[in-house]
Amino acid sequence: MTHQDGQPTVDGRVIEIDATSADQIPSSPSNSRKAGRAVREIVETLLLAALIFFAVRLVVLNFRVDGLSMVPNLQNEEMLLVNRNAYRSIDLSAIGGLLPGDDGDGANTFYPFAPPERGDIIVFEPPTNSDQPYIKRIIGLPGEEISFLNGQVLVNDIVLDERYIDDETTCRGDDVCEVVVSEGEVFVLGDNRMNSSDSRSFGPVPLERIVGKAWFTYWPLAELGWVPHYEYDEISEQSVASGATPGVAAAVASPQPQRAPKERRERSQRERPRGERARERAAATTEAR
Repeated sequence: MTHQDGQPTVDGRVIEIDATSADQIPSSPSNSRKAGRAVREIVETLLLAALIFFAVRLVVLNFRVDGLSMVPNLQNEEMLLVNRNAYRSIDLSAIGGLLPGDDGDGANTFYPFAPPERGDIIVFEPPTNSDQPYIKRIIGLPGEEISFLNGQVLVNDIVLDERYIDDETTCRGDDVCEVVVSEGEVFVLGDNRMNSSDSRSFGPVPLERIVGKAWFTYWPLAELGWVPHYEYDEISEQSVASGATPGVAAAVASPQPQRAPKERRERSQRERPRGERARERAAATTEAR
């Protein structure tokens, strides 16, 4: 029941309502507070995404193959992830003064993961007037002699078994037809030997110019998977950090290697028709990366 003035009653008695207590009833969050919370959550999500992005970029970067120099193993416009830290090294000589008995001559380099190895496909800074990195395969390591004969590559006079290429390998310049790779460098070749500008034209690549190791193919989906590392059974699996004498190691690994004496290689180069040498030099100027 209600009183005549509108107040609720119980058994005829008017019940007083405390207006102050009614004002103290909690209300729902305002729209502005809800909007503020939503904005904060969006900002936190964006910051987390940015943190993850930059953390991943410290380890890998994406790379698009530009050209046909790595056919048939890598196709034009194939998308790769490149491991930027694959060849990360630590110069132990930098802390030589803190270690007793260390002469700090700079020869002690430690690779937490792995040093560059023969057969690795690497991305490196362009050695010529170009704004695009190059991608090639490591063939020669420091201290090794690289030469060419009868369409094949020789490392310390041992013919490499390169089943992953389709064409013969010829040398297109007298300056790098036969070279000993210096310390701190690697000799690289494209897998498409008839259409690749590589160490045959611009010489060995310094290690400090290597951006990273080709790691994973993510496009096209038909090629999805790890970029394979090729093994060379006919020659010892040396690396930049092995410290082994190349000639001795090769002899141990291959008791009966195919050899081409240096004199025969030089005679073969001299006896090539002059027109063939001229065509090879001309081809070198039109090579695609």
